[in-house]
Amino acid sequence: MRADLLDLLRDCLVRRSRGSGPGGQHRNVTESRVDLLHLPSGLRVVSDETRSQHQNLELALERLRQRLEAAARVEIPRVTRQKRLRRVQERILADKRRRAETKRGRQSPGAGGGHE
Repeated sequence: MRADLLDLLRDCLVRRSRGSGPGGQHRNVTESRVDLLHLPSGLRVVSDETRSQHQNLELALERLRQRLEAAARVEIPRVTRQKRLRRVQERILADKRRRAETKRGRQSPGAGGGHE
């Protein structure tokens, strides 16, 4: 296995399982499916094309490498939290208080939710 793929494998959580679908007896008894989770990025790839676990591992690592390169080329916009304007926040809180008061009015007199 290539050195760059071995380095990539160190950052991954590897799960092996039985593949599903058509394929007969061999498919049902061999754990040749490989599922990789790249911990730093959260990317997940699966390979179950061949009956060889080693070949599936190499295929999955190659796919993961390609996806990581593609993700590095695409710039992901950062989402920043913007504070609401004070009057907008006050309006939202006033609506919440009004809704709470309406719901309290619907309750039967004996069934209090702790609000008196």
